[in-house]
Amino acid sequence: MKRFILAVGLLSLAGTAFADGKSCEELKAEIAAKLDAKGVSSYSLEIVDKGAGAGGKVVGTCEKGTKEIVYKR
Repeated sequence: MKRFILAVGLLSLAGTAFADGKSCEELKAEIAAKLDAKGVSSYSLEIVDKGAGAGGKVVGTCEKGTKEIVYKR
C-alpha cells in the first residue's frame, strides 16, 4: 500500500512538471477541442501576458505561468 501511495504521488508530480512545459498553442488547441466537444460556439481564446487583463475569463496558464489563455464569448 505504501508503494502504491508513493507511485501515485510521484506520478502527480511528474504530471505537473510536464504541464509546465506545454506550449501555449498546444494548450489553446486542447481547450478549444474541449469547448467544441461541449457544443460551445461563438467564442475566442487569446494568449496574453499574465496579468494583462484582456477582459475575459482566464481558462489556462502556460509557459511556466508567464502567459494566460483568456476565454471571451
